Amino acid sequence: MHNRRQRQAVPVGDTDPYQPNPQRPVRCRARAMGHDTQIEPHHHAWGQLAYCASGLLQVTVAADPHPGGPACETTSIVPPSRAVWIPPLARHAVTMLEASQLLTLYVDASAVPDAWRTSRVLVVSPLLRELVLAMDQPHHASQAAQQQALATLVLAEMAHAPTQPLGVPMPDPQRGDRRLRALCEAVMNAPALHATLADWATHSGASERTLARLFREELGMGFQRWRQQVVLAHALPMLARGTPVSQVAAASGYASDSAFTAMFRSALGQPPTRFGPGAAA
Repeated sequence: MHNRRQRQAVPVGDTDPYQPNPQRPVRCRARAMGHDTQIEPHHHAWGQLAYCASGLLQVTVAADPHPGGPACETTSIVPPSRAVWIPPLARHAVTMLEASQLLTLYVDASAVPDAWRTSRVLVVSPLLRELVLAMDQPHHASQAAQQQALATLVLAEMAHAPTQPLGVPMPDPQRGDRRLRALCEAVMNAPALHATLADWATHSGASERTLARLFREELGMGFQRWRQQVVLAHALPMLARGTPVSQVAAASGYASDSAFTAMFRSALGQPPTRFGPGAAA
């Protein structure tokens, strides 16, 4: 879907002017970011909604995949019709897969409900999109009531936004098995290259049996279920741009539209045609 190339890491920058507090629980930060730039891994005390008004983002958030399992990361590919919620204190990085207009909402921990303590992908409704854009406009001290009203509406719309299970778990970069990490990164970059774990294993330096065990131990799922998440993560942004289902199916490694549609409907409960332009409406 995107070429593998050297990414330019950019520092987080000064967040002080945007830091939320109980009096101003939602703050907006807007940045124009070039293709293949990455905001370095970091964390902060407040929550964050990562949204691009244009372009394409890849958001990676540290997460615990299952009780008793090792730490891992969850990676999501995010078009303008989706956004990623990042809970307070969660370590995360954001990569621009295309030149993007990045809008981040910083949400004070006091305004974060208990149910928002894990990362998730939100469907961005037209109302939520307009509220985020309104938060980016300059506001004077005399408009404090307006800012508070916008913040209340933003939080309410986020709370009611549908979620989608599109995050792809990745092995922990420090403590995870390096062979598994390398294989997962290869699949993320070219999910259509091979369909089976046996085919991928020939390039990994580990046996299929060993890799199958590592998937269960480190990611809490088998390879086929994990690869399906990768395919969905790549397919949704293409569909959101209006790419024909036949092209998305081929790019996902499916020999027929019907097989791709059956997988898609089984995973998300709707056919891929429901995720085209305007799907957030």
